[in-house]
Amino acid sequence: MATIKSTKIIYWITTIWLSLGMLSTGIVQVLKIKDEVAMFTHLGYPSYLLTILGIWKILGVIVILIPRFPILKEWAYAGFFFTMSGAIFSHLATSDNSKDFFGPTLLLTLTLLSWYFRHQLKKLPINN
Repeated sequence: MATIKSTKIIYWITTIWLSLGMLSTGIVQVLKIKDEVAMFTHLGYPSYLLTILGIWKILGVIVILIPRFPILKEWAYAGFFFTMSGAIFSHLATSDNSKDFFGPTLLLTLTLLSWYFRHQLKKLPINN
C-alpha cells in the first residue's frame, strides 16, 4: 500500500511534468511556430485550431496547479486526455513515424498518472 508521502511525490512529479509539457506545447501552438503549423497541416487540421488548443492547454495547466476548483480540474484532465488521445489517433491516421507518437503518448500517460494519484490523495487520511 502506498504511503501518503510516496503518493504525494508521485502526484507532484507527474503533475509538474504534465504541466511543463502542456504549457510548452500550448505556447508553441499559440505562437504558431512554423514546425507546429506544418505538422498540424500535415495532420489535416486548420491552423486556427492551434490557437484554440494552445489557449485551452495553458488554461488547463493553471486550473490543475491552483488549489480548489475540483470540477474544473476534472474538465482540464478530460481536455488533456481528449487532446492527447486525439493527437495519437491523428498520427495513426496519417501513418506517421513512431517518433511522432512519443510526445502525445508521454503527455497522455502523465495525464492519466496525475489524475489517478490526485484521486488517491483524496482517499488517503491526510493529517497535514
